[in-house]
Amino acid sequence: MVSIQNLEFELEALLREKKYSEIIFEITTKTKEEERNAGLFVLLGISRISLNKKNKDQVQLAVDDFKKGYLKEKTSENSLNALVNFILASVILSDFENTDVDFNEIKNFYKELPKIHQSKRAVNIAMTSICSKFVDHEVMLLHLEKVIKSGDFISNDLCNYGYWRCFDKNWSQREFFEYGKFVEKNLPEYPQDQIAKLSKKKNNKINLGIMSADLKNGHSITFFLKTILSNYNKDEIEIYLFSNQINANAISKEISDLVFKTIDISKLSNLNALNKIREENLDIIIDVMGYTSRNRIGLFKNRVAKKQVLWMGYCNTTGLKNMDYIIADPNLIYKDEKNYYAEQVLYLPEIWNTHCGFDFERKENPPPLLKNNYITFGSFNNPAKINKNVIFCWSKILKEIENSKLIIKCSNDKKKLDRIESLMEKNGVLDSVIFHKRFEDKKDHLNLYNEVDIALDTFPYNGVTTSFEAIWMGVPVITMAGYNFNSRCGESINKNLNMEQLIAKNEDDYVSKAVSLSTDRDKFLNIRKSIFLDAIDSPLFNKKRFAENFFNSLREIIK
Repeated sequence: MVSIQNLEFELEALLREKKYSEIIFEITTKTKEEERNAGLFVLLGISRISLNKKNKDQVQLAVDDFKKGYLKEKTSENSLNALVNFILASVILSDFENTDVDFNEIKNFYKELPKIHQSKRAVNIAMTSICSKFVDHEVMLLHLEKVIKSGDFISNDLCNYGYWRCFDKNWSQREFFEYGKFVEKNLPEYPQDQIAKLSKKKNNKINLGIMSADLKNGHSITFFLKTILSNYNKDEIEIYLFSNQINANAISKEISDLVFKTIDISKLSNLNALNKIREENLDIIIDVMGYTSRNRIGLFKNRVAKKQVLWMGYCNTTGLKNMDYIIADPNLIYKDEKNYYAEQVLYLPEIWNTHCGFDFERKENPPPLLKNNYITFGSFNNPAKINKNVIFCWSKILKEIENSKLIIKCSNDKKKLDRIESLMEKNGVLDSVIFHKRFEDKKDHLNLYNEVDIALDTFPYNGVTTSFEAIWMGVPVITMAGYNFNSRCGESINKNLNMEQLIAKNEDDYVSKAVSLSTDRDKFLNIRKSIFLDAIDSPLFNKKRFAENFFNSLREIIK
């Protein structure tokens, strides 16, 4: 009889060599299922899924192995490892078409864990992958809180917690500020003898760095980056693009062609990336990620440039002492609120962001109301932003306006749509909702706005790209006033469009404005006409004016 312990030891060596087929052969030929411990089940499952995670049958076999491993021992460390892998593999399996995964069973397994295991980082992070699939920010925060309280966390956990708090209207800006201090305190600081010194040498030009992990063609970030990258003086400024994108080959050529140099840091450790960036002797570096995306927040804690600036991707404080500035506008951070941001507020005179628009001719299309004889609302926002309160308001609007419809286009992930469908059904308006999956072609996506009379913004986490797109297409956006940068983006957009009348004070006013605009046809048609005519010359799309304001502000901070 084979020694299970010895076999497990031998197979771990094969796993390090990525000899997955050999591991599967060894386990299935040398042991019977009832003889296998949790460790062998984990090795078997990992090998199966590593061979081909795009093969549904392989993933299903792996899921079964992990589940058996957990049930075999339940309270051991190996069984916890099996459960973690069972959760992650189940999420992968759920992405296959016509596949139902019992996530309630997984949640029950988690509840059955000993308390000491419930506090472990690995299992809580695995559970967040389910929360992400169902966009359940409340449970997501509970799992991340357990990770942070355990003390066993990494910088990405800290950032994820801060990011998901942006969806929570009950968290005040003071709490964001205090949490930012905690993030600052818990990010690693590298020994000075391992870091290249920041040069004091004056550059012939302004050396400006921009760091992002979202530089592929069509990503929403690129439409705002193009505004500044297409409108700067190359005799005065050299721009260095630092990419933390997984696939360096997928960087938009259009974007990279607009800068002096593109540098891939995605495979570098923080220490190596820190030294690499410092070698470029940057006057300023702009972080367009903050707590989002594949961020490298730890680099900014340790300072990579003489001046460090937060812009665009994350609309709140990072808490970092070395993040010198946050770019905003007067509509986003009020003067008496500046103390709740760790960064100095660098106010642009009009708007904090300007969209570059699209490379096709705009056409004024008649509102669908004229052919349908009913109002069609629309929201193309990230489904995570569509919370219970948002859906409750939308439902009240649909109930108050006879025959009205709501188009929701937000995701190809069935679980995310199921959550929204379920809430709509509970509110009694599901029959009034039309769901659209995501389009691959940008023009098809934009053309769907031709079916929308009025766009409805989300709160407290407003849409940004979706609002710019709606307005580009001549569709008015009803938004709600907020309490911090993140929740006031819609306000700033509408104020810069001279559409203050579309900014609601609260949820009741939000419903009231939607109903009022829908039932006053002349007012509705006039607003549509004004938006189409005025949008391009407004601060929302005036690229040259924005770029001038943007670079003037940067010049000021390096005087």
